[in-house]
Amino acid sequence: MSNSAKSVLPADIQQIISVDYRAFQNSSTAMALKNKVMPDPLKQFESALRHAGISPENDVEQLVFASFRTKEGLRMAGIAQGAFPGQKLKARLIKQKIKGTKYRDAIMYPMGTGMYMALLDSTSLLFGDSAAVRSALDTRSGEQRSVNSNDMILELVKSVEGDGAVWSVLDEAGTQTMLKSALGQASELADYDMIKKRVTGSKYAMNFERGVDFNMNVVTSDSFTAGTLSSLLKAGVMLKKATANDSEKLALESLTVNSDNRNLNLRFHTDDNKFQALLNSELFKEVSR
Repeated sequence: MSNSAKSVLPADIQQIISVDYRAFQNSSTAMALKNKVMPDPLKQFESALRHAGISPENDVEQLVFASFRTKEGLRMAGIAQGAFPGQKLKARLIKQKIKGTKYRDAIMYPMGTGMYMALLDSTSLLFGDSAAVRSALDTRSGEQRSVNSNDMILELVKSVEGDGAVWSVLDEAGTQTMLKSALGQASELADYDMIKKRVTGSKYAMNFERGVDFNMNVVTSDSFTAGTLSSLLKAGVMLKKATANDSEKLALESLTVNSDNRNLNLRFHTDDNKFQALLNSELFKEVSR
């Protein structure tokens, strides 16, 4: 993740997701996943880039999405990293009669459907709704603390970036929400309520070089918590198997869960055909929600 990206991300991060755009373009399975779970802001952003004369497939190398907390609530901003000829881009926008508005030391351009973009430098383009972009630019101007002051998030990023075509880190609250969804019915057990506050963060990485390889580590405060979460997740897998169809059962059998010291570890590995079949299942809809 570039220094330009870090400079605009506020300190109170819930989640960061990084996507190696080039790696995605080279994998039919990765593209199938992208098309299935691609958020609306990304669809809008790709469309707006093409309208401005930029090819996402050729010009974008990495996309970073971040959800962060503000006084007004949770916001999401994205940073596209690649080769963006600033003067040519501005010329195209002017030619299309798209007028920008100066804010701090940047120009915010409307992208349609309520989204805005601002060129941070020749390799970084910030985008999101107006409030998110302004908050990000406020951060770069020093009006509020940046993610560079969040040691826990930076440590997680350092330990996972570069590990996969997709990687992500979540803070304590984001991890608790993710685990509750993953546990399903098992989250209703008393043990989960007791230990969820001992979860401090998590990270995951996905690779598509040989099928699909997904690795997640949940960091907890102690080995007891990690072990208890491991037991709960195994119980959750057994509960899901009871109602799963054949493709879902194959997917669940490809998941391994264990604990190591303070860490809960999950690994999912399967081939391309089985994963693409899983994409259309109810189980995938539930887990990826």
